[in-house]
Amino acid sequence: MEIDLSPKLAKKVYGGDGGAYYAWCPDELPMLREGNIGAAKLALEKNGFAMPRYSDSAKVAYVLQGSGVAGIVLPEKEEKVLAIKKGDALALPFGVVTWWYNKQDPELVILFLGDTSTAHKSGSFTDFFLTGPNGIFTGFSTEFVGRAWDLDEATVKTLVSTQSGNGIVKLNPGIKMPEPKKEHYKGMALNCEEAPLDVDIKKGGKVVVLNTKNLPLVGEVGLGADLVRLNGNAMCSPGFSCDSALQVTYIVRGSGRVQVVGVDGKRVLETTIKAGNLFIVPRFFVVSKISDPEGMDWFSIITTPNPIFTHLAGRTSVWKALSPQVLQASFNVPADVEQKFSSKRKAEEIFFPPPN
Repeated sequence: MEIDLSPKLAKKVYGGDGGAYYAWCPDELPMLREGNIGAAKLALEKNGFAMPRYSDSAKVAYVLQGSGVAGIVLPEKEEKVLAIKKGDALALPFGVVTWWYNKQDPELVILFLGDTSTAHKSGSFTDFFLTGPNGIFTGFSTEFVGRAWDLDEATVKTLVSTQSGNGIVKLNPGIKMPEPKKEHYKGMALNCEEAPLDVDIKKGGKVVVLNTKNLPLVGEVGLGADLVRLNGNAMCSPGFSCDSALQVTYIVRGSGRVQVVGVDGKRVLETTIKAGNLFIVPRFFVVSKISDPEGMDWFSIITTPNPIFTHLAGRTSVWKALSPQVLQASFNVPADVEQKFSSKRKAEEIFFPPPN
């Protein structure tokens, strides 16, 4: 049975005055379940607070919009309090407890992409909240909570019953939250909009790759990631992941067209993509994109911490490595056609500016 690769938008799962949590459903985007990938978004209004939780999946978080504060507690480590802003990427390994707070922006939006191979539900994240009506305190009896934390029954009942918010709440502006520390940011996050560029092609596009070199924690997460900014009407070379990785792509800004070619040279996807869309390219399938006039940015995770790609067009493509005789025999064309093919794209690589 063929799998639907069409891009999809996230749908609201829960929320209130403080903000909302959105997720992509594996029933609507089957490649999530097929590839053991989870995808979700957290949108916090001003003074919105996403209460402490941990997840059954390792993730990469990417700040799509706004600024705020993130609290991160690695297993048996002290709390790290980070100032986060648009463009920040954070690696969140298994067992990490996190909280998120929007102190002053109209909206703080964070994208989560991760591996659900050990999750309760393939293709979906399951969060375990520490407080609130669905928190772990609620599940235990007052006796167990009292014994565990050495508290009297009245205090236990207050702890368990006072917080009525489910996952996300809106705090009183007068509440003082922990202040972020600059030293906590290093090694925990990387701003993809400010980091040194791995690829910069004039009138073509730019790439920043997130890997174990610039953010070692991605090694624990088991995922790589990149931010690609494609110029207006530019093209991203057809290519594929040659290390059996899946490409999970979220369109951050702009719009464009995408084509994906799979087994037996069959085009399995041809559609328009726009901001908010998520789509997944299966292993070894070849993908190419062309942006609309305003350009297009996307953030992707790849299911390996140090991904390797093979491109099929441009200076570094596999075609440039093959000998002319092999090209001529493979295409079954005259020598002059092979020479014309081989003479093109000798300078450009990965991104191609719009034709003159």
